[in-house]
Amino acid sequence: MSDPTVPTELRADCDSCFGLCCVALTFSPSADFPVDKKAGEPCGNLRTDFRCGIHRALRQTGYRGCTVYDCFGAGQKVSRVTFGGRDWRQAPETAGEMFAVLPVMRQLHELLGYLDEALALEAARPLRRELWTALDETEQLTRTGPEALLALDMTARRAAVNPLLLRTSELVRERVRGRKKNRRGADLLGARLKGADLRGADLRGAYLIAADLRGADLRLADLIGADLRDADLRGADLTGSIFLVQTQVNAAKGDAATRLPPSLTRPGHW
Repeated sequence: MSDPTVPTELRADCDSCFGLCCVALTFSPSADFPVDKKAGEPCGNLRTDFRCGIHRALRQTGYRGCTVYDCFGAGQKVSRVTFGGRDWRQAPETAGEMFAVLPVMRQLHELLGYLDEALALEAARPLRRELWTALDETEQLTRTGPEALLALDMTARRAAVNPLLLRTSELVRERVRGRKKNRRGADLLGARLKGADLRGADLRGAYLIAADLRGADLRLADLIGADLRDADLRGADLTGSIFLVQTQVNAAKGDAATRLPPSLTRPGHW
């Protein structure tokens, strides 16, 4: 089969979006946000050009949550493809539907990111045809209309893709010799894991909130869905870790000695 068209952008391009995350999402006073905002209500910092008026000072002004969030490119897809470039201010009748579609598109783009990563892994070569098929099917879903997207069963889509990601994980982690730690879904809140050998570990969905992972070896570990909020990754080695996304990195703490996969960016606040 011929390779399908891979999405050209799975990272947020705010210049091509109608500020959807600044309107569609809800937040309340917390360590992440200083004020209340209801879903569908524009953030008070959103300018008329759909840009953030305090973008360079988000953390200093209490909007820490904004610096962690990533739509995986869903914002521009909804703005430019699903709604054909019609923004919610010029066409207010589209607003409700547009805001409701965003989280669905974000989940699809997250799946695309995982599948795209799996396809790039040499260890997953035996699964290449199946991965391409799953990526192509998911990509096609992102190009359907608003009604189809809102009717989409995301639980079923994830269930269709997850076995492939699991098999990919197994093939990658087999490269680590010896018994590998299985901490899938484990409650590791505040765990003391400084300098831990977690090479090839299964940390899928693990709760690593505020865990001490300083100097830990996380090479080739599966981190899909792991909660890394305030996890201390200073000096940790995440080289080759799989299914780690920018939002997880943004939510953690790190430093210049933290080693990340080349596809990820070191957050400015580290």
